[in-house]
Amino acid sequence: MSLLLDSAKVRGAALVGRHEPESGRSEMYNRIEGYFQEAKGGTLVIKNIQLLTFEKQSVLLHILEHEHPDVRIICTANTSLLKMVADVTFRDNLFFILRQTSIVVPPLRETTEDIPDIADYLLTKYAQKKQHPKKRLDASAIKTLKLHPWPGNIRELKDTVLFAAFHAAGDTIREEDLSFDKSNPDISEDLTHHNPKEERDKIVRAYQRAGTWKGAAKLLGISERFLYKLRKRHHINPDDGNEA
Repeated sequence: MSLLLDSAKVRGAALVGRHEPESGRSEMYNRIEGYFQEAKGGTLVIKNIQLLTFEKQSVLLHILEHEHPDVRIICTANTSLLKMVADVTFRDNLFFILRQTSIVVPPLRETTEDIPDIADYLLTKYAQKKQHPKKRLDASAIKTLKLHPWPGNIRELKDTVLFAAFHAAGDTIREEDLSFDKSNPDISEDLTHHNPKEERDKIVRAYQRAGTWKGAAKLLGISERFLYKLRKRHHINPDDGNEA
């Protein structure tokens, strides 16, 4: 059996000692232990474990150290837990108990070759749910999706594709049917925070993905004029419009 636990939705009191009933267990302790009991012999997936407070981390650590539940645990985090350990915002002993194997999932903008397959899966599920004919992405839509920086990763891709499926006329989704959330932070904002080598590498990667400097500028979220200045600064063939 698999059980999914979202850390952001875990509510209740933490294990606080003298204020607890005679059993010494808090409501939070009993709730978390209940999740382990429900998933006994199976898998417990803890989403966004970085959101657990220090007190809730203590409860989880106590259960793992003293009760040895018969459960395989998979945790997800969208930030570096090791950095949180260094910042003393995540318990080091809990981190090392949980970290038997680490899997780093690259951001969507670094795996654009997967976008057509992921989008096709999302469109298939959407069609099944709505009991509508499945819509497909044409070449212009796929190219546009690959050029987008995807600050919101898979969740943003899902919202974008399903929004297009809902509004597109006919059974084909075209470039003009796609709408991106302008409130998301631009990937270009990162350029001002990187060292020169990282900035140069980002520009070259953008060109390699887009195939043209115009496409690279779009991917980076900056104007072609500004990109030209950056290319001159980093000596990236400023007089050549086609090659990096």
